[in-house]
Amino acid sequence: MKLQKTLLGVVCVSALAAGAAQADYPNRDIRVIVPAAAGGGTDAIVRKITNLAEESMPVSMYVENVAGGMTATGLLQLMDARPDGQTIAAITYDSIITIPWKDMLPGFGMDRMRMIARITQEADAITVAEDAPYQSLGDMIAAAKENPGSIRIGIQNMGARTHLTLLQLQDQTGAEFKIVSYDNSAATQKEALLNGEVDAVVTSLGDLAPLIESGQARGLVEFSDTQNEGFPNVPPVTETDTGLDLQMGSFITLVAPARTPDDVIDKLETTYHEAYETDEFQQWLTQIGVTPAWLGSEDVTEWSRDTQQQLFNTMDNLVEKGVLEK
Repeated sequence: MKLQKTLLGVVCVSALAAGAAQADYPNRDIRVIVPAAAGGGTDAIVRKITNLAEESMPVSMYVENVAGGMTATGLLQLMDARPDGQTIAAITYDSIITIPWKDMLPGFGMDRMRMIARITQEADAITVAEDAPYQSLGDMIAAAKENPGSIRIGIQNMGARTHLTLLQLQDQTGAEFKIVSYDNSAATQKEALLNGEVDAVVTSLGDLAPLIESGQARGLVEFSDTQNEGFPNVPPVTETDTGLDLQMGSFITLVAPARTPDDVIDKLETTYHEAYETDEFQQWLTQIGVTPAWLGSEDVTEWSRDTQQQLFNTMDNLVEKGVLEK
């Protein structure tokens, strides 16, 4: 009986201590993992909103880049972290789609993390050199049909999101492009477009904003159903004369380890939402050509599951047709 009382006391004390820790959250600096190299679009956006969020926190929030394995390295560190809200991560398309579909990280699934919020969506786009002969997506498709494989288009990694975008475009139009794969970086695509190594690239308009703004490149189309305010001269695919409704792109979602308490998730969601709604952040996103697209914890959890299933089905169908290899 004494042993039972002692154990009960230990349990109660532990529970009270855990409750107090949660009530005091945050009580030390918060680490924000970006599973990509420094200097990219995801890194810039996460640093911007985190700096704004930090202003209303009693602790520091620091961003740490953990690149490798199409975000798998960063995901591993998130899953190994304590579920106390002191370590969170910003994940993108590859974390939710590519890695689980290819089973690149055994045992990983969306149940290994809790969604805090989605911050942005960024549609894929086709960008060409300024002197390219194609004035519209329709022009490019017609040329690709007339001379299959003659148009070279640069993507980021075979089997990754930009590859899937181009494969779907080919599948839906019957056009055939020469696909040139680069590492998972827009920087190599920029260089290839400038030196004439490729005729076009598939990535976000924001990734190539400096080239577009300087007049060295033109956005041909964005795979979205809404006009990008940052690039008013680039039509969404639904407003072209192709009849296509292909919508693809990346996104930035903030996540925490599984079993992170509800009140901690709520605190993080509220803090980041306040930062998201500031004029400074909204105006900055418009300047860099990225679409703000907030979804709170519950909504982004449902959206992520639906998006994952939809794209899994699309990729499985492309595998059955022999268009994509798993």
